[in-house]
Amino acid sequence: MKLLEDRIRRDGKVRAGNILKVDSFLNHQMDIDLFEELGLEFKRRFADCEVSKILTIEASGIGIACIAARYFKVPVVFAKKSKTKNIAGDVYTAKVESFTHGREYEIMVSKDFLGPEDKVLIIDDFLANGNALLGLSKLVEDADATLVGAGIVIEKAFQEGGKLLRQKGLRVESLAIIESMDEINGIIFRRQD
Repeated sequence: MKLLEDRIRRDGKVRAGNILKVDSFLNHQMDIDLFEELGLEFKRRFADCEVSKILTIEASGIGIACIAARYFKVPVVFAKKSKTKNIAGDVYTAKVESFTHGREYEIMVSKDFLGPEDKVLIIDDFLANGNALLGLSKLVEDADATLVGAGIVIEKAFQEGGKLLRQKGLRVESLAIIESMDEINGIIFRRQD
């Protein structure tokens, strides 16, 4: 998606350790006009799927998922990273290691909001090693729901997550795929047809 790639080139900052800072428009300060375009693109790419719920993980995926949900006209469910008093009853859980934070979380979704009748589209901001998507996929599987695919804003193709998930048969649609990046040469995008 050229609009997104141009924005990443202009405002993204490459840091050591394969970190891409896009916090000025994607995951700290959010550019809602850009999110509208991302949501439309996800709707276009998954138009052939019957989506009944969008699933994401807190916190960075929530804004994007909410805008995309407007086009699908479905609710958003987000996996929480810690149990709070307002989560009553049974939950589905999975362990997820965060690439960015370098720690493991137990994510959870109330069984009230995910069930066998659901056709789930996962939406997230980044795909690196694939741990978040694997954890979210497990929640869908545990609920006996149907996982129709995953919409990713930025995929780091030089890390193994996308390859691993596609080998498992998951339909992954990434709007910008980074082939390589470093502080000297900048960002090289994979050409998409």
